[in-house]
Amino acid sequence: MLLEYIHSSKDVKQLTNDQLHTLVDEARAALLQKLSVHGGHNGPNLGVVEMTVALHAVFDSPTDKIIYDVSHQSYVHKMLTGRAQAFLDPAHYDDVSGYTNPKESDDDFFSIGHTSTSLALASGFIKARDVLGNHENIVAVIGDGSLSGGLAYEGLNNVVTENSNAIVIVNDNDQSIAKNPTGGIYTALRKLRESNGQAEDNFFTALGYEYHYLADGNDLDQLIALFKSVKDTDHPVLLHVQTEKGHGFAPAEANHEKFHAGGPIDLKTGDYKGAGQPAGETYDAVLSDLVFNKLKQDRSVIALSSGTPMIIFNQEQRQAAGAQFMDVGIAEEQATTMSAALAKYGAKPVYPVYATFLQRAYDELSHDVALNNDPATLLVYLAGAYGMNDESHLGLYDIPFLSHIPNFVYLAPTNKEELVAMTNWAIDQPDHPVAIRVPAVALETTGQADTTDYGDLNKNQVVHQGSKVAIFGVGNLLGLAKQAAAKLAEEGVDATVINPRYLTGLDTELLDQLQADHQVVVTLEDGILEGGYGQTIASYLGDSAVRVQNYGLQKAYPDRYDVNELLAQNGLTADNIAQQALKALN
Repeated sequence: MLLEYIHSSKDVKQLTNDQLHTLVDEARAALLQKLSVHGGHNGPNLGVVEMTVALHAVFDSPTDKIIYDVSHQSYVHKMLTGRAQAFLDPAHYDDVSGYTNPKESDDDFFSIGHTSTSLALASGFIKARDVLGNHENIVAVIGDGSLSGGLAYEGLNNVVTENSNAIVIVNDNDQSIAKNPTGGIYTALRKLRESNGQAEDNFFTALGYEYHYLADGNDLDQLIALFKSVKDTDHPVLLHVQTEKGHGFAPAEANHEKFHAGGPIDLKTGDYKGAGQPAGETYDAVLSDLVFNKLKQDRSVIALSSGTPMIIFNQEQRQAAGAQFMDVGIAEEQATTMSAALAKYGAKPVYPVYATFLQRAYDELSHDVALNNDPATLLVYLAGAYGMNDESHLGLYDIPFLSHIPNFVYLAPTNKEELVAMTNWAIDQPDHPVAIRVPAVALETTGQADTTDYGDLNKNQVVHQGSKVAIFGVGNLLGLAKQAAAKLAEEGVDATVINPRYLTGLDTELLDQLQADHQVVVTLEDGILEGGYGQTIASYLGDSAVRVQNYGLQKAYPDRYDVNELLAQNGLTADNIAQQALKALN
């Protein structure tokens, strides 16, 4: 197998044309085999096998700098830069991450997991190279879906402003995670595709790029010829390359959205393994039904998405929602500020978004939504330790960055009924921007409707009244609080268990009451400890006689962690929590 002997771009350059085609076949086969067992980003990587082989056949990585946007299309790049074993040997499948990572190879320059970044990164490399008097090629690869992000436009502008060697490759498959929205940049790209790159309204040439179009971006020979023609250019060029997402695997070619990413695949049937097995009710499904029914009953409810519509609606629901649903593309800042304006006008915006991506819109959350106190509703998915676990996709930082923004109400439901009641209240109330931390653990249900008036802010729920020790369990960790209380009960301590519900304010009346018959207050949260919920309680009780023990996660970027191990490393086990509380009592 050729792939076993490829360790760098130099090795790729030693191959004949026939061998390069063989290498493409081997890389795609290795990719599919790993995906069938391990899962990962399917379509994005299958679509760029030929492009990646051509890049390494022409350019001299890592001297020439190839920067991948999002980098979930970098699997074959890893195969060709000394990491093939991680795709050929199941025992080594976890040796590499799903994204570029400088800890793995000098051919990776950044840990990148969020979109629209490669052009801005390339502009920095270009400026540094030129000032320092170097002459290597700077190549930025960006998908068409990433061009909806504002940072991509800033990068496009700054790359061309430098007016020196810069090679931008737009990998255009008319698909981001879901189907690209209509209008704007996507209409411009579509016109260029349909005219074989000859459309008069060419956005890229208007900016100042030398423009080249390649209709068959999965043709290795044409790719090599194109890359050779622009290598060592002395000015900015943009290569508009049309590829097919999921190329070479028929199920992925037929359903781009389904095969963007996922678990292990049955290569014979084209289904995700275990996909047909019945599953219990989930919080995601509860929200999907609730929001869909809400917008059908109330025309003022408008749901937004920033490139990940499947977290709230399937394709049929999106179509049925009509004008009351809009996918703005991968542009969290746009969705956030648009939510503020929708609310100001009198609509009821609902914006579901993954916690890791919401970080990109901090200024918009604070300045546009909260400063104007516009009643937008954000549904924050996969927040905390139970979310995505790659260092570039962490959702651990939501409580510190959301809970301290004035005017915001951040809620942490712990069961189905709370989630339903909080979401209904958030959408219909006119007074505050509200974010809801969607539980990322198995669904819990009380079987009884939650009739709480969530407009009476910052009132915590006492799940069990005890004495001596009070344990606050935030959202996903209320179950752990109950487990720790059970451990204390075995030692004769009847601990109070509290569900905070609100993360943006304290129930000071309850905290004052606890001081009468509690000596220890414990807080548990599956987010960053510093600046988190627990520390606000510790600050409030600082002058009291109560001992406060805060549990959360170290301020770090844990990578591909096991959630139970991560929690244990940070003391978040029922045994440890109980033991430390008993020590404080004694």
